[in-house]
Amino acid sequence: MTEPSFFNALVEKVRAELKNAMRERDEVRATTLKGILAAFANESVALGRTPQSPLSAVEAQKVLRRLIKQREEAKEIYEQQGRAELALREAQEAEILARFLPPELSEGEVRQIVQKIQAQNPTTKSGALIGLVMREVAGRADGALVRRVVEEETRAS
Repeated sequence: MTEPSFFNALVEKVRAELKNAMRERDEVRATTLKGILAAFANESVALGRTPQSPLSAVEAQKVLRRLIKQREEAKEIYEQQGRAELALREAQEAEILARFLPPELSEGEVRQIVQKIQAQNPTTKSGALIGLVMREVAGRADGALVRRVVEEETRAS
């Protein structure tokens, strides 16, 4: 799938689910889905384009991951403050957002990529290695996982 058609398909999927959420009067889902569309438009403007301009697959996934991270951080804060009802809503929103992302790579898959890149660049320091691996996984793995695996692999060698 080309970049704009991936984005267009993603937006259509969000809009279709938004229609269903509104019909079902599911406020949490509807609000979250509207937020996705607004975040896409905001990202497009931040990149110097019009709000209707399509994002690349990587840009769209980056936006979704940022929204999920925001929900997870808010959930932790609400839990620390004893606000279980708000923490639950943030968790629900993060779950809705995650449905629009491709599955992340497992730790084993990340480890294989790290080992392959490390074999190709044996003298590379861990910081540079993390950058090379992050470029290779292109948003399909969490940065913290990549950093941990790279550190484990550089210690092991």
